[in-house]
Amino acid sequence: MAERATSLEYAGEQRDEAALIRRVREGEHELFYELVRPYERRVYAAAFAILRSEADAEDVAQEAVLKSFKHLRQFRAEARFSTWLLQIAVNEARMRKRKAHAEIMEPIADREDSEGNYTPRDFADWREIPSETLERKEVRQKLAEALLGLGQIYREVFVLRDMQHLSIEETAKALGISPASVKTRLLRARLMLRDLLAPGLGGAWSSKLSFAKGTKPW
Repeated sequence: MAERATSLEYAGEQRDEAALIRRVREGEHELFYELVRPYERRVYAAAFAILRSEADAEDVAQEAVLKSFKHLRQFRAEARFSTWLLQIAVNEARMRKRKAHAEIMEPIADREDSEGNYTPRDFADWREIPSETLERKEVRQKLAEALLGLGQIYREVFVLRDMQHLSIEETAKALGISPASVKTRLLRARLMLRDLLAPGLGGAWSSKLSFAKGTKPW
């Protein structure tokens, strides 16, 4: 029963969103902000995961919103509007990073083998941390800092999937990779974060992180 209610709620949201898109296309441009407002945090988080700069992420988020407005007629509803918007943000962030000729040197990279597989330090003490612990300010801060230590491909998957709660398919679509790659990178990201965070959290970290409660690191 709950699943049916959720499905009906989602269908209703999709109809409302489709109606908003149609009205904006027909000239009610002032409604565009209502369309993008629910996804502002996601767009910023996706940009920040790639650029690691608050100022650059804000610029890219604004540019992505402007481009989505300019090219709204190109949206074909083959995916959710939010996924399409995130694709634009990810592409903008990657272009900005390339233009800046950023040196790609990740602190965690030397723990990967020749095939890009990450080897965790150990598999001991992989306990679930209570949700109230995750909500503590110092833990959120440690998580934000640890994310900066991940390679870009792992950081962006983790942010979209585990923090912004996109589905595997939506994450794959936004990043232009396969669902299998999302799953692989997400697992590695979780292992890396466990290794980065465990020493400061009493040796315990979770293999499945949830941020449904509390303030996000950004």
